[in-house]
Amino acid sequence: MAESEIPHQDACLAALRAGDRDRYLCALLTPHGARGAVSALYGFNLEIARIRENITEPTMGEVRLQWWRDFLEGNPHGAAQANPIAAALAATIDAYGLSVAPFLNMITARQFDLYDDPMPDRNAFEGYAGETASTLIQLCIAVLDRDAASGSADAAGHAGVAQLVAGTLLLLPVHRSRGQVYIPGDILRATGLDRETFLAGQDGRTIGQALSAYVSLGREHLAAARKQSDTLPPACFPAFLPLAMAEPAFDRADRMGAALLTQPLQLPQWRRQLRYWRAARRGRF
Repeated sequence: MAESEIPHQDACLAALRAGDRDRYLCALLTPHGARGAVSALYGFNLEIARIRENITEPTMGEVRLQWWRDFLEGNPHGAAQANPIAAALAATIDAYGLSVAPFLNMITARQFDLYDDPMPDRNAFEGYAGETASTLIQLCIAVLDRDAASGSADAAGHAGVAQLVAGTLLLLPVHRSRGQVYIPGDILRATGLDRETFLAGQDGRTIGQALSAYVSLGREHLAAARKQSDTLPPACFPAFLPLAMAEPAFDRADRMGAALLTQPLQLPQWRRQLRYWRAARRGRF
């Protein structure tokens, strides 16, 4: 199968346009030959990342994750091939010789999303990011430049943590409404907070301090990602394109402080689209 012949590209892009507009824009800026595969990878990520918002109890989410696990292990349930994202993902794995293991690890990590357990500490957060956002970046690199994939772990690792910090800041009001806290527990404890007092949102000054420390974690990994990605071939850059919005998110979060608990952080779409376009043109995030 030729790289540009991944089936159901339009269906994957449509799903992204509706459910993950930022990665939709990034997929459109990916070179044509790899766009179908990258869209399939992003589509799979969207499918497992949004399970929490479509369920009423964790066991339902576990069933949906198991469906994907069985599909990837060659034991599909029902008319799996009728799912365009599943079909596109299977074709991408086959066309690029991708290992199924990273996808299974992503599914396992996403079990955390189904429950309200707090993120224990920074190590747990970085591990979760490594199995989700970082893995997705590394899979995209494998599609864009297979030879570079083996040397991309450090760059993808740091990039994934930075992206997860930015993403969870953007979704903070949503996560708070569900009782979810992704900010590492050791960051909260350092400012005298825990899950309950953070969610209560009553001590704005202390919450602002915790959020500032969380942003600093993101900035630390963003700087490392930029440094490490410079050692990779230019063909790998589209995999890092979603990072183009990390720094603006961090800057705005620092200005908003505890207001992030209730006010949306997201910039208007036209500004995000312009920033992605400029990043793609310059080859810098």
